[in-house]
Amino acid sequence: MSEIANLSPAHFQWSLEGRIATIRLNRPERKNPLTFESYAELRDTFRALAHAEEVDVVVLLPNGGNFCSGGDVHEIIGPLTEMDMKGLLAFTRMTGDLVKAMIGCGRPVIAAVDGVAVGAGAILAMAADMRLATPEARAAFLFTRVGLAGCDMGACAMLPRIIGQGRAAELLYTGRVMSAEEGHAWGFWNALHPSGELEGAAMELAARLASGPTFAHGITKTQLNQEWNMGLEQAIEAEAQAQAICMQTRDFARAYRAFAARERPVFEGD
Repeated sequence: MSEIANLSPAHFQWSLEGRIATIRLNRPERKNPLTFESYAELRDTFRALAHAEEVDVVVLLPNGGNFCSGGDVHEIIGPLTEMDMKGLLAFTRMTGDLVKAMIGCGRPVIAAVDGVAVGAGAILAMAADMRLATPEARAAFLFTRVGLAGCDMGACAMLPRIIGQGRAAELLYTGRVMSAEEGHAWGFWNALHPSGELEGAAMELAARLASGPTFAHGITKTQLNQEWNMGLEQAIEAEAQAQAICMQTRDFARAYRAFAARERPVFEGD
């Protein structure tokens, strides 16, 4: 068993139950802003998840009615104005490494968003594989509103693939809030749920994924991300190889036997 099971983070709440890990940023009185330390701790946690065989799904949850208000104005933005280029690049690379770690963790990541998800908080939601929200959720990629470019932590690559180039360009140029209704219609949110039902819906989806062929889910995540940079012929060949690997798993054989017996398969992830 990896060390992830006994994780005691300093900057977010962590739990692991039934092979589902949950993460909540832990500054609800400030709408859960990120700091230098929480960025790094989240990055390191997602890196460790790549080797955590006891975790099948990760769920990012709100805390105190909000998801994440982005980088802390006083603890990040203020100090950044005093840094030299070397320090600034080290910071921006670290924040990008968090997104890389989420993509590379090998597990489906579900974001459940209530209240604000702005700046880096919107990026955390964007980097998840699936996103649920409440009608009150407000997402904004507000980097231009603090004098920065919209190209932060992979936003110019990832957001157009989710909602389309024109819509992404508008949000990244203006920094305006995307309403929950817009986000749902555009495909950013997979579904909207009342606030009191959001976490239950997210955990139900996580449980469904955790009960599925989890090795194959890891292959799906890998292909979803790697095929961004492939031509169609290359992608089809990559999927042929990936599916052949999955056909060697015991879960594939279990599914066949269950189908033949008219039973529901019970997957074990091997």
